[in-house]
Amino acid sequence: MSSETQHVPSGASRHFVLAAGGTGGHLIPAFALAVELEARGHHVALITDDRGANIPGKPDFLTAHVLPAGRFGKNPLRWISGARAVLEGRNMALRVFDAFEPSAVIGFGGYPALPALLAATSANIPSLVHEQNAVLGRVNRLLAGRVDAIATSYDKVDRLKPKHADKVHLVGNPVREEVLALRDEDFPAFTEEGLLRVLVTGGSQGASILSDVVPDGLAMLPPMLRQRLQVTQQCRSEDVDKVRERYSQHDIPAELGTYFEDMHERLADTHLFIGRAGASTIAELTAVGRPAILIPLPIATDDHQAVNTREVAKAGGARMIRQDNFTPKELAKQIQAMAQNPTSLSNAAHGSWNCGRPKAAKDLADLVESMAGIDLMDVITVGEANPKAAEAATKPQTAGRDAAEDAAS
Repeated sequence: MSSETQHVPSGASRHFVLAAGGTGGHLIPAFALAVELEARGHHVALITDDRGANIPGKPDFLTAHVLPAGRFGKNPLRWISGARAVLEGRNMALRVFDAFEPSAVIGFGGYPALPALLAATSANIPSLVHEQNAVLGRVNRLLAGRVDAIATSYDKVDRLKPKHADKVHLVGNPVREEVLALRDEDFPAFTEEGLLRVLVTGGSQGASILSDVVPDGLAMLPPMLRQRLQVTQQCRSEDVDKVRERYSQHDIPAELGTYFEDMHERLADTHLFIGRAGASTIAELTAVGRPAILIPLPIATDDHQAVNTREVAKAGGARMIRQDNFTPKELAKQIQAMAQNPTSLSNAAHGSWNCGRPKAAKDLADLVESMAGIDLMDVITVGEANPKAAEAATKPQTAGRDAAEDAAS
């Protein structure tokens, strides 16, 4: 972690359990918190499902306990089996707690987190949930009244009841260390004659819509802009050949792959991102300060990906296109609006950067430690008791970037 990491005395070492659903959106912030807590001298364990236990990026020190997780869909016939799985998972979590003796249990959403949090509240173990999206997820809504604290990634979170405002803390969404390390680097130089580097990803599912639209959209740009393109695009394996053929037909240089291990290095060189609006994606884009054109996943629960774009779009750091309107013509139009000149693109980068919350892992760890009897340091509380918290959360970041720009000018 950074030099700001606060290591606690060895006598203050605690045990913590993190519980997260088996997707990257839930597990990436859990891994970031685990790294921060371990750096402070604490012991951390993970409760997840089979998918989560195999997600890339899990720290080597983090032991994973796989529990069954009941799912409750629209079909009532599945509710009984779902409830049985949750009860079984809750009992298994209690056995883990008996052996590990956690000082607090932290949930990151997803159905696999539900049994662990229910076990924690029944055993009177301090508990909190972290919400990555701008809409409180289903599991976190179920647990909101039971847990001791709710950590959020946005200053405004939909589906969060006012009666829970006094337990809400704005901390942001923790991102990977290698991405956070890019925050203080300058936005890559973009001139009237220089390359325009575009990064396209579709999240864990690849998003075939991007394969269908992006190559043709880039081809519709004015020649002076199209001739300067350099594209990196993540595709589904079944889409790679057709996407390569389209770029070849349009004479646009493009590097394609189904997965890029060095994504943070590619993000460092990126001028414009095109992709989905998942919570981790936006957290990384704003941590680094990269302009984006975001296409929310239309089937996302409670349309949360569209809501995720609200803050960064308002700041001028991104543009949102609904998938129904995501055509080559509309994409070309939005790219031109953002990259018509170097100033407009750098202004968008500035707007994105100002939405970042680089101390998310640190602030979340502070909150977790406070629940274990360690002094709370500087966690920002959001609610009726502190209505200016959201403003305070962004002022130091804005001032830091402004000061850097003033010094460079």
